[in-house]
Amino acid sequence: MISKKTKYALNALVYLAKQEDNSPVLISDIAKSENIPQKFLETILLELKKAAILASKKGRGGGYYLLKEPKDVNLADVMRFIDGPIALLPCVSYLYYEKCDECHDEETCGIRDVFFEVRNKTVDLLKHATLEEIIRREKRKVE
Repeated sequence: MISKKTKYALNALVYLAKQEDNSPVLISDIAKSENIPQKFLETILLELKKAAILASKKGRGGGYYLLKEPKDVNLADVMRFIDGPIALLPCVSYLYYEKCDECHDEETCGIRDVFFEVRNKTVDLLKHATLEEIIRREKRKVE
């Protein structure tokens, strides 16, 4: 299960991706529209800014906006940035690999083999799930 923080990050990113002209949006507007606690959202948006997914503008007409195109922001990257590894076992993690303490032989471990396949399929699906794809799916369901 993804964390509430990741879910809020995704909701905010989709909201920003839907802005026609990619103009800056106030945190309070995103929080209200997406039903996200504003203080928590401030922290999340700052993290996404550090990840170079968002940028911000200060002053009148300021707020947050996407730094990348919606087609270039995928769920795998966002989830890894916010929550860390996607893999269910540390021994199959791509970026956060750790050997399992109780493992005798990774090469012959059937458990590792199954979870490696789960990780690969999950990451593949999440990499293809871009903000653009999410918006496309929402529009298709409305029509």
